[in-house]
Amino acid sequence: MGIKTYNPYTPSRRNMTGSDFSEITKSTPEKALVVSLNKNSGRNNQGKITVRHRGGGSRRKYRIIDFKRKKDGIPATVIGIEYDPNRSANIALICYADGEKAYILAPEGLKDGMKVMSGETAEAKVGNCLELKDIPIGTQVHNIELYPGAGGQMVRSAGVSAQLMAKEGKYATLRLPSGEMRMVPIICRATIGVVGNGDHSLINIGKAGRKRNMGIRPTVRGSVMNPNDHPHGGGEGKAGIGRPGPSTPWGKPALGLKTRKKNKKSNKLIVRRRDGKTIK
Repeated sequence: MGIKTYNPYTPSRRNMTGSDFSEITKSTPEKALVVSLNKNSGRNNQGKITVRHRGGGSRRKYRIIDFKRKKDGIPATVIGIEYDPNRSANIALICYADGEKAYILAPEGLKDGMKVMSGETAEAKVGNCLELKDIPIGTQVHNIELYPGAGGQMVRSAGVSAQLMAKEGKYATLRLPSGEMRMVPIICRATIGVVGNGDHSLINIGKAGRKRNMGIRPTVRGSVMNPNDHPHGGGEGKAGIGRPGPSTPWGKPALGLKTRKKNKKSNKLIVRRRDGKTIK
């Protein structure tokens, strides 16, 4: 994928960039693999806003992605690479030898007409899905299961990959994109390769309206609010926050407060945290 620039006929266009969609080979989604996506504007079932700064945005349909890859031993042909408005990565439409179609995350290097497969008999090549015990050490993988059979949950965004570092006993050790070293059951599945659309992080939005099209509403700083609206609010001119540290609108500590439970069961599976420390 490449980055596209625009002629600066307005100030917002001057620094705006976008994808040139050079990887995209199929423009319309497969109808059988698409479902409606209802908007809720960040509100819960009582109509109360539980997620601020959400609402509006372009209509979109949800593409059903096969994160489990359970059709073992049946080769599938890549029909096309598509844009997915629900995620940063592109997706690939594949057709199995028995005629069934499915969407998978499109890794770098996957092209139309290529064959992909899953299961023990699959080779360790781009797009194939295998258990970690069958993948060579040092291989870059994505769409990794945390629990056997649950489907890929980790390493799914554009341009990322994890590296298989070691295999010992019942567990395989992975280096995640954050730098965290984590053990995962060796019978969990992962897909070979790096997730495609790696230039996604280089796109410059350029103007506020483009964010609104994404369903993101404006965010107002707490320091410019009144004291009854935010703990940082009030004061004459540009006043400080008046607290030992920054807070959320509800008075809870923000920016740096660790929210992970100290007695979480999966702590024993984390070899090294992303900050370089080990969990005791």
